[in-house]
This record gives sequence, structure tokens and C-alpha cells, in this order.
Amino acid sequence: MAAVSYVASVVCRKAAVVRTTCKGISTAAQPHIDFLKGEVHRKHPGVSKLKTLRLPETLQTHACQILHKAQVARLTDRANLLKNFLWSRKRAFESVTLQKKAMSLEKELRERAIKKGYGLDEQLLEEQIRKKVLFELRRTTYRWTPLKYDEELGLVYMAARLAGCYAAVRRAVNEIKKRDPLFAPQTLLDFGSGLGTVVWAAHSCWSESLKEMVCVDSSGPMNILAEKLLKGIEERGEPCIKQVYFRQFLPVSPKVQFDLVTAAFTLSELPGVKDREDAVLTLWRKTNSYLVLVENGTKEGHQILMEARETLLKTQDKIVYDIRPASVFAPCPHEIMCPKLVLGSVMPCNFQQMHHPLALAGHNMPQTEKFSYLILTRKEPTDVDTEGVSWSRLVAPVQRRARHVHCRLCSPDGHLQHIVLTAKKHGRDVYRCARSSDWGDRVPIIPKDDSDIQTDSE
Repeated sequence: MAAVSYVASVVCRKAAVVRTTCKGISTAAQPHIDFLKGEVHRKHPGVSKLKTLRLPETLQTHACQILHKAQVARLTDRANLLKNFLWSRKRAFESVTLQKKAMSLEKELRERAIKKGYGLDEQLLEEQIRKKVLFELRRTTYRWTPLKYDEELGLVYMAARLAGCYAAVRRAVNEIKKRDPLFAPQTLLDFGSGLGTVVWAAHSCWSESLKEMVCVDSSGPMNILAEKLLKGIEERGEPCIKQVYFRQFLPVSPKVQFDLVTAAFTLSELPGVKDREDAVLTLWRKTNSYLVLVENGTKEGHQILMEARETLLKTQDKIVYDIRPASVFAPCPHEIMCPKLVLGSVMPCNFQQMHHPLALAGHNMPQTEKFSYLILTRKEPTDVDTEGVSWSRLVAPVQRRARHVHCRLCSPDGHLQHIVLTAKKHGRDVYRCARSSDWGDRVPIIPKDDSDIQTDSE
């Protein structure tokens, strides 16, 4: 028995040596790129999605106190209706688009009348065609109207969107916090500030450095409500976040810049393309480091952000006080036209963040906020990405399988790709990072060959 035990122990030791040697050969075969920066795989530098968020305790308390005191009739039902309305909201039709549509309908109706050989008087035919065109335009054209928030509608909006807006903005600014840890903004400008959720989200990231926060919203009642959320129901209470200033108009001087400029769910409330273009250019002039734009994760929201992206990357501004050009910081890993727009994808480029809703009756379960965002910067790419690795963005949930994962990515070359990652082909670190990542995170892709890459054709 002793001899058998001895032989078994020798065999085990030799097997261990063989395994170690093979592991060393396998590891040596893979190119070593230190992109982890000492982090574990589940917290690699590309992770930006947050765990299920809660509103700051003070904000939650103040919001519940204000709503309880106001006693708004049918608050829950009205909040749900408003939330659905805002989600389905589309852009206003441009007059040029309407004219083209009217001309196309008129041509189609006239050709149809000629083909059927109606013996109508020319003037009568034109009158009938005009009536049909107007009827069709009224039936099919989206009726966009501006929203005007009074005190009561502001309270309904608070119940509907406070938690979701906070979650989306907090997730967006967290990417700056994670990827540019040296960035310590002292000034903030929030355009279309609404309930002031950007102030709370920015304060949670840079409370020590922020010295001045300017909130601009054309609605006086919304500004008053946002100030109440800072002070609570006590009229003479001190705001829990200092140096927050509310305005109804943007600062006049174009030379005044802010370290961080934001516009969350605001561009979609502007009536036309020219209004959005002017607003984006104005905000960019006031940006010293980062401009953050957030919209609903719908096709409309995504296209509005792509309009803004095109404006800032391609349009030559007539007024230039800061010559540093715009570059895309997130989520796009490139500055080419969005591949989802090129392919005519039905699905927009959007992301999601889990959050706990405002603690009202019937609102207890965590919810998902689906949003689109765009961050542009005046900084050089080397200022914020020093790892020397090309990162791709996950644009869909990771599908985890036995010893491999399916990743759908937007890559730095401007294409959508479906990559099957394995430890053998791509290296243990890349594989484990991808397996630990989620929709919206960035992953380093180092393909060994083209056999595992498929170009998406949504």
C-alpha cells in the first residue's frame, strides 16, 4: 500500500508540473496588454454601469414631504399618463418636411385621378385634391405642442420622472468620473434643469470640488419646485447643497464657460432643428471640459442626439472663443456616423439603468430607466484614455454560454460587430472582462483572426 501511495503522489506531482508548464505556454502565447490597471476583472476600467440606484436620502425625503403636503388628486394615475406621454413624444414636423409630403400626396392623387379618367372640371379637381391632402396631413402628422409646467403639473412630473431622470444622469456622469478621475469640476451649467436632478447627480460625484451650479429653466414654477427640493418644506430652510443658482435664461456673456455643461431631456422639448442646433452650439461655447446630453432611449431621442453630434463635429461655428475642437467621449468609440443610422436599424442606440422609484404608494419594485446619452469633450483623447487599448462599446446584453460569450459591439472602426469571445482565442483577461461586463460597458477586443467576428446587419 505504501508503494502504491508513493507512485500515486509522484504521478500527481508530475501532472501538476505538466499543467503549470502548459499554462505558462498558453499565457506566453497571448499578447500581454496591461489594461486592467490592477483591477479585478469584474471591476475592469470599461465598467461604467452602476448597481441599482436610490435617490439621495435627503432628496427622497423632501420630495415625499412636498407631494404629501400638496395632496394632488389622482397623482399616481396622472404620473403614469405623463410618463407614457413623454416616452412616446416625437419631434415636431419641420415645415420643409410637411411641404415635401404635401407635394408628394398631391402628385400621387393627381396621377390617380388622371389614370381613372375622372371627367371633372380642372378647378373642381384641384379643390378635391387640396381637401384630400389637408385631410391626410391632419390624420398622419404628429401634433407637437410645447409643455408648459405650472405648479401642479410640476408635482405630477416629480412623481413621474424624478427617480428615472436622476438614474440616467447619474449613470452618464459616472462615466466621466470613472474614466477621468482627475477631473474635478468647480462650475456646472444645467440647461433645462427642471427639478434639478443634474445638481443632485453631479453633487454625488464631485461634492468636494463643485463651487457654483447654475440651473436654467424657462419655467418659473419648476425653478421654485427645484429650490424646494433643496430646502425641504420649511420656507426659510437652508439648502442642503450650497451655491446653486436658478435662472430663466442662459448667462448673457458668451465668454463665460463652465467645467461641466448638461442638458437632460431638454433638446426634445425644443420645437425645431434650428432651435436645437442653436441651443447645442450655445452650450458648447459655454463648455470648458465636458458637455453631457441625455434623452429618452427611443428612436426619437437617439436621433436628436445624433443631430447634436453632427452639429458639433461638422458645423463651423461663426463665434469661436475656445479653439479646442469637440471630440466624442462617450458612448461612441468613434466619430463616424452612427452605424445604427447607416443601417436603418429599428432599434436605437440606448442603454439602461436600474433604480428604485420615488417611495409613493404602489411604487416599490425597482424599475429600469432606458436612455440615450452623448458626452463630448474639449480634452485630447490621451488626457482621458491612457491605457493604449482600443475599447468597443457593448450595445446589447452579453449572452453568456459555456466557455464563450456573445458580444454585440460598436467598434472603433464605426461598425456594429457580433463577436464570440473565448479565453483560448482572445486571452483569459479579455474573456473574463467580457463575461463580467454588461450592456453599456466598454470591453477591450483583441481578435486573433476574423473567423470569430461577424458584422451586424440589423
